[in-house]
Amino acid sequence: MRAVVTRVLSASVTIDGNKVADIGKGFLVLLGVHTSDTEAEAKKIADRICGLRVFEDEKGKMNINPKDAGAKLLIVSQFTLYADCKSRRPGFTEAARPEISEPLYELVVAECRERGFEVQTGEFGADMKVESVNDGPVTLLLDTAELGSK
Repeated sequence: MRAVVTRVLSASVTIDGNKVADIGKGFLVLLGVHTSDTEAEAKKIADRICGLRVFEDEKGKMNINPKDAGAKLLIVSQFTLYADCKSRRPGFTEAARPEISEPLYELVVAECRERGFEVQTGEFGADMKVESVNDGPVTLLLDTAELGSK
């Protein structure tokens, strides 16, 4: 599972001209699911997202986790994170099919909510317009294949 996590001052999702999600300070998370991902990867990536210490403390150091910073989460499904770009036309065979990826995406959302976060989402499979005001900018790439057990 992969997530692009951007610290934002605000972020929103619009579908067919209707704003369906809107947060202030927090994380915009673009989430991709691999064909081999399971519930274990979903729980691991949710834990890491919720524990990233990238908000500034009183000394200006990135040391505060999102919960203590009062951050909100906007999680958007993004199958293109598993694009194979070896040619000019990307292939998506490594991205999980919707019947696998949607339940795992929903599990990540549920895991973040269980940790006490206000989580908003896009609409799985929809053509979404995502806007964000990046803070820093701080943007991190998480990949469960590279995450340890800490």
